[in-house]
Formats: sequence, C-alpha cells, structure tokens
Amino acid sequence: MRFDFNSKVIKGLMSIFLVSLLPVTTIAQTKDSTEKLKADTLRKLNEVKITTSRNYIQATSPVPVQVLKGAQLEQINSLTVADAVRYFSGVQLKDYGGVGGLKTINVRSLGTNHTAVFYDGVEFSNAQNGQVDLGKFSLDNIEEIALYDAQQNSIFQPAKGFASASVLYLVTKSPKFRDSSDFTGKATLKTGSFGLINPSVNAAYKIGNNGYATISTELMHANGRYKFSTNDGGDTTAVRSNGDINSQRIEAAAAIASKDSAVWKIRGYLFHSDRGLPAAVVNHNFDSDQREWDRDMFLQSSYQTNPTNRDSWQINAKYSNDYTSYLDPDITTTRGLLNDKYTEKELYFSVANRYRVTKQLSFDLSADYQRNSLNSTQNDTIPYRFVSPVRNQLLIAAAGELRLKRWDIQANLLATFVNDSVDTLVSAGRKTKYTPAFLFSWQPFENPELHVRGFYKDIFRLPTFNDLYFTFIGNSFLKPEFTKQSDLGLTYNKSWKQQTLTDLFLQVDGYCNIIHNKIIAAPGQNLARWMMYNINEVHITGLDIDASAIWQLPAKIQLSTGITYTYQKGIDVTSDGYNTGQEIPYTPKSSGSLLIGAQKDRFVLNYSFIYTGSRYDEAANTPVRNYLQPWYTHDMSVTYSGNFKHHQIKLCGEVNNMLNQQYEVIRNFPMPGRNYRITISTNI
Repeated sequence: MRFDFNSKVIKGLMSIFLVSLLPVTTIAQTKDSTEKLKADTLRKLNEVKITTSRNYIQATSPVPVQVLKGAQLEQINSLTVADAVRYFSGVQLKDYGGVGGLKTINVRSLGTNHTAVFYDGVEFSNAQNGQVDLGKFSLDNIEEIALYDAQQNSIFQPAKGFASASVLYLVTKSPKFRDSSDFTGKATLKTGSFGLINPSVNAAYKIGNNGYATISTELMHANGRYKFSTNDGGDTTAVRSNGDINSQRIEAAAAIASKDSAVWKIRGYLFHSDRGLPAAVVNHNFDSDQREWDRDMFLQSSYQTNPTNRDSWQINAKYSNDYTSYLDPDITTTRGLLNDKYTEKELYFSVANRYRVTKQLSFDLSADYQRNSLNSTQNDTIPYRFVSPVRNQLLIAAAGELRLKRWDIQANLLATFVNDSVDTLVSAGRKTKYTPAFLFSWQPFENPELHVRGFYKDIFRLPTFNDLYFTFIGNSFLKPEFTKQSDLGLTYNKSWKQQTLTDLFLQVDGYCNIIHNKIIAAPGQNLARWMMYNINEVHITGLDIDASAIWQLPAKIQLSTGITYTYQKGIDVTSDGYNTGQEIPYTPKSSGSLLIGAQKDRFVLNYSFIYTGSRYDEAANTPVRNYLQPWYTHDMSVTYSGNFKHHQIKLCGEVNNMLNQQYEVIRNFPMPGRNYRITISTNI
C-alpha cells in the first residue's frame, strides 16, 4: 500500500485540530451550569472512593501496571523520574553516572527504543536516537508515573499508544485550591552533595470554577564531582570530572472543562541544559572536555469529550523543536574543532473515537500522523556528510473491548505506514506493517480479589535516524526490529477494616519475548567508527513479582511496604551466530527492590533497597573480560511536615547509598558513593 503526504493532508489535519479548539469558546456560559458540573463531579468522585480499592486498576488490568503517585513519589529518595522508575520490576535503568548523566529505561530487556514515554497523554519522542533521557524530568511537577507492559489498559487512546512494546506515562500535577482562594503555589529548594542547588516554583491560578492555569519553573546546578574507586588492583581513589550540569525548565499550562464535562488542555514546555560529558574510566584516563548543549521545546494541546459518553472523542496535537550541540575539542576537522549541531522538528496530530455499542461492547478507531525531520550544520560546509532525513508516519488503530461480568477482553490491529526520504544517497524508503494484539483479564471466582490476565502482542520498532543515516555509522538497509510478546499472570487484591494489615496487593507475571532482526551497534576496524547491523533472533523469558501492603501498627503508626523481584534470561538464539546461546548484554538474571515507609503524626521515615545481579556488557560472555559484578544500594530519608505562620512547611533529609557501595550500571562509568540531599518546601 502506497501513501503520499502533501499540503492538502496537512491542511486537513490542521483543520481537525482547529475544530477541536472551538468548544472552548462555549465553555461555562452560566453560573448555574458550572455549579451543576461541580456537583456532578463531586458525586462521581465520592462514588469512586466507595466502590474501588487502592489498587483496583492494577488488579483488574489485562496488562501489568506499576504505579507510583502522590505520597509514594514524595517518600522515595528520588530527584528525577529516572530515579523513581528503578523501583519497578522488570526495569533496567541505564545510568551513565552523576546528576547530569544520561538515563534511559529498558523494560524486560527489549531495549530503550521499545519503551514509549508519554507526557500528559502525548508521546515525548526522539526520532534521532530513539532515547528519552528520563533525567530531564524532575519529580517536582509530576503527580503520577505509570508503567504499562504492552500498552495502556484502555482502548480509548491515540494510535501511538498501541505502537510500542511498553509505555511509561508521566502525569503532571493538578492544582488543589483552598475553598476561598483562587491561587495556590509551592516553592522548593533542594541542595546536597556534588554541589547540587535545585530551586523550583509551582504556581496555579483558578479560572472561574471550571478551569485553571499553571506555571512551573526549575533551575538545577551541580558540579558532578564525586569520588570513586578505579578498581585497578591498587584500589585507587579518583574524582569524577566534567560531570557538571546547569539546566533550566519552564512549563506553562491551562485546562478548562465545559458544562458537558469535555476538557481542553494546552501545555508549553522549554528545557535547556549545558553539561559536561564525562569519559569512560579506562586505564586511568578519564579526562574529558566534551560538552553538550540541549534545548527542548514543545507546544501540545488536547481535547477530550466526557469519557462516559456513548460516543467519545479525543484529539491531540503537538509541535516540538529540539536542538543539540556537541563539542569535542580533542578532534580537529576541516572546519576547526568538532562542534556538531542538530535540529530535530516534529509535527504530530491524533484523532481517536470510541463508540459504546452496549454497556459491554465498545470499539475505538484512532489515527495519528507524525512528521520528523533532522538537520545538521555539517551540511553547511561538507557536502554529502549528512543526509537530512525526513520521516512521514501514519498510524491507524482499530480496537474493540468486551466487558462481561468476569471477563475483560480487548483486541486491536495497528497499521503502520512509513516513508523515509533523504536529500542525498539512499533512504530506507517505504514500509507498511500490520501488528495485532490480544489482551484479557478474568475473574475466576465470585469474589473479585483474584484475577488472571494475559496478553499477546506483535509490535516492531523502526530504526532511528542515527541507526540509518548517521555519518560513517548508519546503515540504510537495516530491517525493523520485530517483537512477539506473550504474558500470563495473576493479581490478588484485598482490604481489611480494623485490622493490622489493611491492604494487600500482589501481581505475578511470567513472560516470553521473541525478537527478530535485533539492531546492534558494534565497533568496526576503527573504534571511532561503529557499525549497525541486525542479528537474527533473541529469546527473553522472565518472571516479575510485585507486592505491596499497608499496616496499621500501635501508637497510630502507619507502615507501608513494597517489594519487587525479576528473574530474567535473555539469550541470543541466532543459528550459526558468533554468540549463539550467550546472554545479551546488560541483562541481569535477578534484580529487585524493597521499600519501607513508616508514618507517625508529622514524621515519615523511609528506607529503600535496590539490587541488580551480575551481567555481561558484551554479546560475547567472557567472564574475565566483560563480567559485571552485582550491585546494591541502601537509601534512607526522614521527612517532617508542619505549619509555620499559615504556611505548610516540609523538611526532608536523605542519605543515599549509605554503605558507600562502589558500582557501575554501565561498564567504565562509575556511580556516586554515599551522598546527601536536603529538601525544604513551603506553600506560597
């Protein structure tokens, strides 16, 4: 199937987006309708509180869901989203060290590029390298982090939501106004080891009785200097250098609800950073003067009708413009010192419609259009060094859901149409793929405490612009990675009243992932010039366990506990391959975490433990050369909340890596030892 994108298509999609904004002009025309909406909303919230338990969504979901939100996010020792996702089962966080180091997520060993990151319902994508740096997202403005294997547990979503092997949803905070106030705000200051200074301010203003506007801004500075052991036999201690970061973030958003409970949202985002790029520690040589400047900017808007309607609509649009400048003063080119600059632009539109045929049967049809382009300053002086790729992508998803008394059954088919073009040389051309998914959740007994669930999903990921077109490295003949995911698990969720144990939640999932044409980067004859190629087949099998409980102890002490464990085995099964039967890189067989929190009056004490087992850092499993030792960390924090002159004050002290463990998440990139952080926040 062929398709062409032209000005008429783009104009048509823009018209749809503009039409989606029209309901805003009809919002809240009378005070009576507003008060009625407010009352209706309150009644719905009260009903949810009565009929659902703390983990209801996770317990009944046909796909594994892990959630951190509200007080849980505030309790864990985390500075960014990257720190928080370490506590999810089945997750490996690739961390290159320090506050400013790159941090990406790898779920069930499928690779970073197989996990989509959504920010308030719209994907935060990167067509250049397919990696989203989770270290950019401060928890200061995040209300909820949710990780879904396969896809979100609702068919009412953009086609992009069906297009990945797993999805990470980041939900920003919604303001909570006091009854008599139209304004609320919070100021926070974090400081600690490595020269960290991190002030932030969040403020919100009420628009009538059915809307609000918010602004969130943050600065971060850290010198990134920390001691580490070189582990060279003499146990030499060195200091990490060139790991500094200066970053600024500002977001502005607005949300307005209409009298029929439709919601329109708009958000602007600007992030800028200037950071050093610390080198790998090899043979005592880890000095680096490499630097990187990033500027990420986007404007996104969404409109959604009342999801309880029989006929519901969801419309999203986004424009982003990302700029990266990379300087390596140790390399001289015909233009002088190596200083490459890249600009990536994205235009995105999405329309989704869900129709309820009956209370039990629903269908959804969604269509997304995305255009990505990448340009480099290399084109200015050196012809044919950079090909300036453009990718047009159309996604169409058809989904259905059948809800019976004890069954929730979902199925969907995703059609992907892609066309790559370049101004010189050879492009990857056109590709058309159809990928299905099937999901179910079953309540085997009358008692709703136990559920059995499972899913099967075919999905693929396109090679990134760097994979295909990067100078001297890219291979435009690369094939897409195809992944077959299967999962079978169960959940148990129970609550008790007036008992020591008040809430218990358990989910256990066994899974198998089969990857064809896995994309690999490997050094060639020249270590400065790597090669991109496909390997035939990889099998990944594993078991995820996630349990949490809440306890009411004597002396009015509330204790919350959570534990995760993952057993996993990823094997290269390519016939007649060089590494057949060997483990794929950075796949520990065992990993897990433990969280314990105790609250007494105004004090909260939290302890967390993270463990990652042994693994190899190369496809060839040579114990002497590329075996990585297990590592673990112990973290602890104490928080006090109180009032001072009509202001709510919160003080928090943290000690991370209490035992000063020396470890590496990525080979030759040592992580910080024992470090401290102090946080003070107050309402304004």
